[in-house]
Amino acid sequence: MSSNTSTLNHGHAAHAAAHGHDDHEHHDTGGNTVFGFWVYLMSDCLIFASLFATYIVLAGGTDGGPTGKELFDLSFVAWETTLLLVSSLTFGLGMIAMHKAKVGQMYLWLAITWLLGFGFMVMEVWEFNHLIHQGYGPDRSAFLSAFFALVGTHGLHVSAGLLWLLIMFIQIKQNGLTATNKTRLACLSLFWHFLDLIWIGVFSVVYLKGAL
Repeated sequence: MSSNTSTLNHGHAAHAAAHGHDDHEHHDTGGNTVFGFWVYLMSDCLIFASLFATYIVLAGGTDGGPTGKELFDLSFVAWETTLLLVSSLTFGLGMIAMHKAKVGQMYLWLAITWLLGFGFMVMEVWEFNHLIHQGYGPDRSAFLSAFFALVGTHGLHVSAGLLWLLIMFIQIKQNGLTATNKTRLACLSLFWHFLDLIWIGVFSVVYLKGAL
């Protein structure tokens, strides 16, 4: 009996140790994933820094065409900015709900985030379409080429974030709030807030400075 009890206790201890090792290994993997995503964001910073520098250099190259003061409507851009900044707040509220395991609230806040981001993209596409139909596309001048490159690259990132968020809805619906899904949402949250910071730069350097 003593031998059997000792064997049983040893088995439980081994199982607990293995389970603890798995948890530690997963924690390390999640940490490595977030760290790797930070490295990606730093590389993205270099891309946007290059685009900002290019825009600043070429902003005066209108080739006799319209300037930013003639093209930009600050009230329109202010609404775009409001949508994106509020979406950053709602994403943060969604992450708080996730950490509290309130799945319903998390879905609600992230759905609102997606709608706000989609509204931002609709406005941006409308602006691009409006400029092109007026004959002010990226081929009109160096200024417009740099404008479309910078703002368009940001828009592509927002579109990728919207697609990523839809995929996360599906994965959480299928698998629940697993540790892996929480890590993925954490990375997406970093990505979304990063895009908001980039947009503040776009608003200040491109629209605000260009319209004054």
